[in-house]
Amino acid sequence: MRDILGKIHEKLLEIEQKENVTILLAVESGSRAWGFASPDSDYDVRFIYARRPKDYLKLKEEKDVIEWQLDDVLDINGWDLKKALAQFHRSNATLFEWSNSPVVYKKTKLWEEIYGRAGIYFSKKAAVYHYYGTAQNTFQNYLQEEQVRYKKYFYALRPLLACRYVEAYGTAPPVLFDDLLQMELPESLRRGIEELLEIKKATDEKERKPQMPVIIEFIREELKRQKQIADAMEDDRRGEWDTLDEIYRKQILFAE
Repeated sequence: MRDILGKIHEKLLEIEQKENVTILLAVESGSRAWGFASPDSDYDVRFIYARRPKDYLKLKEEKDVIEWQLDDVLDINGWDLKKALAQFHRSNATLFEWSNSPVVYKKTKLWEEIYGRAGIYFSKKAAVYHYYGTAQNTFQNYLQEEQVRYKKYFYALRPLLACRYVEAYGTAPPVLFDDLLQMELPESLRRGIEELLEIKKATDEKERKPQMPVIIEFIREELKRQKQIADAMEDDRRGEWDTLDEIYRKQILFAE
């Protein structure tokens, strides 16, 4: 574990030096951040970076994504701060997850200040639609056969529990799956999830096993319920850009 952490930090430093950027936030995303990684799970490293102030004043726009590495061990890519701020305006649920990841490789004081202000752009409706869509896609594409990869259960369960969290508390849901399990759930479902977690920890990600009725039935019914909830919710996204524009001007264009 120590070796891979050292390698991740080396890669982040390499990105900063070769791309002439400052990484403001670097975190783990995906199953390792969610708390249900398999023995062979890769490391999904996501980061937000800022270029030098003068680079934002060029007529030729710089790319707003850095895709650094993708192999069996490391998946590393990041967004330019300008792109991130625009995604905050859309209440991008993935960006809120990065901002709240429990596995942090780097977090600057500047990013803490930025997120402290940009967090007001969280939208309950946008979040529920995002998580519903993720679960629905997983259900339709990976959970229709008699034998399924148990990893895919979690890619439907976690977003559906996130929907329930938003429904109950009206805030961005926690990233850790265990934190979502602190909500009130049917006892049969909770037992099924606990059994599923134990099996997954010792199972190869590609291995297929028989459907678990209590899990698949919850997914099927909760998808219907969350779709109805999302459709009925008022649009609570913030239309104004003033706060984000101010962050951008202060932290990038006029940075020393």
